[in-house]
Amino acid sequence: MNKRIIIVRMDRIGDVVLSTPAIKAVRDAYPDSRIAVLVRPYAKDVVDGNPYIDEVITYDRSGKEKGLLGKIRFIADLKNKKFDLAIILHPKNSSHIIAYLAGIPKRLGYDKKLGIFLTKKIPHTKQYGLKHEIDYVLGLLRYIGIEGSDKSLHMPVNRPSEERIKGLFDKSGISPNDPVIVIHPAASCPSRRWALERFAKASDALAQMYGVRIVIISGPDGDKMMGDKVAELMKSKALNLAGKTSISDIASILRRSRLLISNDSGPVHISCAVGTPVISIFGRKDRGISPERWGPVGKRDIAQHKDAGCEICLAQNCKLGFKCLDMISVEDVLSAAEQILRPR
Repeated sequence: MNKRIIIVRMDRIGDVVLSTPAIKAVRDAYPDSRIAVLVRPYAKDVVDGNPYIDEVITYDRSGKEKGLLGKIRFIADLKNKKFDLAIILHPKNSSHIIAYLAGIPKRLGYDKKLGIFLTKKIPHTKQYGLKHEIDYVLGLLRYIGIEGSDKSLHMPVNRPSEERIKGLFDKSGISPNDPVIVIHPAASCPSRRWALERFAKASDALAQMYGVRIVIISGPDGDKMMGDKVAELMKSKALNLAGKTSISDIASILRRSRLLISNDSGPVHISCAVGTPVISIFGRKDRGISPERWGPVGKRDIAQHKDAGCEICLAQNCKLGFKCLDMISVEDVLSAAEQILRPR
């Protein structure tokens, strides 16, 4: 009997959101066990308050866990929790080493990135993009006899965030009855970023066509600069919250909105989790980062993705000026928005 289980997902925010069906599946299989989830600090909001979790543990390699002493303390604390089973949903050297050094006797994961430290390792085929990431994480659980069928995503609702966003909307003159469309123009890699000018043009067109208020969101630093640039390029006035919101705040914004238009990034999956339709813009042709693996999963969601005919995708080193992204026009996005927004 696995009385104490830790589920490990120490990569990006959207990846953690897509792992929430696996968390529920583990809880359904072990209703009386203590279940913890190990994530990076920036993803804590995704799982803090999840009803299927007893404890959220964060690993801050640039903060408390920085340096050898910090890592030793972290592993010692983890060892004291006496977990019986570690389920590592995505292969990372640090995830495998930490689970091993913490003395967790059963360690399930993929045979990649120092998979030698696992006690039960399965072949890693995610790079082929043969199925959605949700199906990959649920598929991993089958190796320990857990059959999860519920693919619903979960994002906790944080009351302070709900109140904060209501206050920001009220201050900007957005009433509860005003329709809102959210724009997220940032992404982690240039090969995933649709042109900022096109985000601005699409936003202006939507504001005029549907009488909606545009809200811009993004992370801090460079992402904020992208959001600020879109606001600057727009002719209509947007509520620019780029770099000013937490992950929980973003969930509250999206809950209040009719549509999210975003590059392939974390807010897409948060939006799916709170039930708001998404237009997600994809570049590149690699199967491992395709819409088949990472696309939005709502019934009304639309993934925009075009093949530029490249035999080999060079990703951020593209020699064609990211032609695959350039092929997605403002009209394509507006047509997708019309499909989602028209009365049913």
